[in-house]
Amino acid sequence: MSADARVRPDSPAVAGTPRLFEWAPVRGVWRRELALYRRYWASTSFASLVEPTIYLLAFGFGFGSVIGAAYGYDYRDFVSTGVVATSVLFISAFGAMFGTFIRRTYQHTYDAVLAAPVDVHELVTAEASWLAAKAGVYGCAPVLVGVAFGLRPSPGMLLVPFIAFLTGLGFGLFGIWVSSIVPSINTFDYVISGVLAPMFLVAGTFFPVDQLPSWAAAVARVNPLYHCVELVRDAVFGRLGLDDLAHAGVLLLFAALMWGLAVWKMRARLID
Repeated sequence: MSADARVRPDSPAVAGTPRLFEWAPVRGVWRRELALYRRYWASTSFASLVEPTIYLLAFGFGFGSVIGAAYGYDYRDFVSTGVVATSVLFISAFGAMFGTFIRRTYQHTYDAVLAAPVDVHELVTAEASWLAAKAGVYGCAPVLVGVAFGLRPSPGMLLVPFIAFLTGLGFGLFGIWVSSIVPSINTFDYVISGVLAPMFLVAGTFFPVDQLPSWAAAVARVNPLYHCVELVRDAVFGRLGLDDLAHAGVLLLFAALMWGLAVWKMRARLID
């Protein structure tokens, strides 16, 4: 099926130059996502909450009972704040990769969406921001579990949903971009094992990146997840400073770069 056969010729998505961004189409896509979420919220919540919580229990309370204090923190507190980034990654990147690929390739959901007054950049923004909102909510679970097991509550914890949203926005857009360049759904195995797993392991979640060889530590500091971990820890432990503006700036830059790539390749897949 050709692209022109899938999308109506009078759709704004095929009208030539992309129109100015409008929020009404984004709200429309969000209403659709909300309707789906009401049907599948239980299974979605289970997967989003249980996986990072298991990491927290295994590493934080398993190793923590042996290690005790490390790197200036109780190790359980150290891990519970770091696992926020893991939770955000699982929700946003995995959700975007598989969800976007299935909707575009098998369900042809986006063909129907683009037949309405919705342009590709609005569709991409809506999908990514919805995943980011979920990441902002579910990303708080490791911190709440940590509080239940002794992590001291602090005012800075109120910033965690916003940090998780910003990080989830970048990785949601990353997942949409990846889904638009892979030839098949099986190709995600290369991305998960070759890109996301190393990013997850060297983000400072379970040990400071300073413990790595110098070259590896330098690479780790380019990792957006590392900046999420640092922002969350500094917020929760009340150590916010000028360095955190740099961390937030990296996450903003990552989201902006991924938005451009995701819109570009999705437009090529759906319209060109």
